[in-house]
Amino acid sequence: MTETDVTAPDTRTVRSLSLGSLRLTTRFVLAPLAGYTNLPFRLALRELGGVGLATTDLVNARALLVGSARTMELIQTCPADRPLAVQIYGADPTEMAAAAQWLESYGVSAVDINMGCPVHKVVRGGGGSAMMCDPAKTVGLVRTIVEAVRIPVTVKMRLGWDEQNWSAPFFAREFEQAGVAAVTIHGRTRAQGFGGSVQLDGIRAVVEAVDRLPIIGNGDIRNIADAARMFEATGCHAISIGRGALLNPWIFRDLACWEETGESGPAPTYAARADFMARHFGLLLAQRGEHFACLTFRKVANWYCKVLRPGREVQQRLVRLGSAVEFHELLERTRGVLAHRGESAPLPTDSFEVTVPRGPVERW
Repeated sequence: MTETDVTAPDTRTVRSLSLGSLRLTTRFVLAPLAGYTNLPFRLALRELGGVGLATTDLVNARALLVGSARTMELIQTCPADRPLAVQIYGADPTEMAAAAQWLESYGVSAVDINMGCPVHKVVRGGGGSAMMCDPAKTVGLVRTIVEAVRIPVTVKMRLGWDEQNWSAPFFAREFEQAGVAAVTIHGRTRAQGFGGSVQLDGIRAVVEAVDRLPIIGNGDIRNIADAARMFEATGCHAISIGRGALLNPWIFRDLACWEETGESGPAPTYAARADFMARHFGLLLAQRGEHFACLTFRKVANWYCKVLRPGREVQQRLVRLGSAVEFHELLERTRGVLAHRGESAPLPTDSFEVTVPRGPVERW
């Protein structure tokens, strides 16, 4: 079955999503990915179309309040980067509420509370997935944040700590009563980390646990068929996409087109993927200069090479990129490889495997 052969579920007729007073143009949102969903990447994605909302990398509430330079970099934005949510984490209600108020005055569209991150440095301080282990404290913390700001507050969480403790339905009910604008459910437990498969029945249990609260499904969405399956199996109101966007930046455009017409947009080509890579690097360069651009691009180089297959030498140099001049040299070599292979050929995005961290505590 091809993507254009997908029979859309009934939920496809709901073509927008509101988070409180914030109305999104599509119900497909960019998930926060530590180290990846920075301003340049968000802008490059938005230029392709279809992104209803983008969320920053998670930031520590305390670091935000003290003005940490690294944290200020993570929340850097611009008028073209709207609507934007900033994801915060922490375990102190006073700090979290103050951070939300700071972000409201900064001008963000929404605040997202991280209850899903499984990595040790977040969980050890009581944030991320650890919040699912103390229901009373967590519900009180979320209520405090909701009451502290006028902008929408959302929560992203996992199904629970492990298979024996699927607490997400309980939390979703409590958060709806607290006034949360939406909940995003990553369909894995903390014990799963990023391994195994997303459990769609778990996301459905969360959808069925609430009355009107929008539930956003997250995990393992790489194409239209995956999105249709998520909608149909869970009844969720929207979909959040992270790693799938690294492999196929056109996924938001395609999904938005599918909602409108029942078919995806025109297939991106290898040449278009090389153009996107050049645009991404150019935005990194414009944001903070050559050193920052090269260091940051090294993290995504393998994702580009997985798709473009420019050859081992080019790949090894890209992951050790040292200058803008070198980038453009390697870009031209890549274009040469593509021209020989057929740069106008459509990208076979469905065939790519998504690399994920191993275990619940590995750094993403």
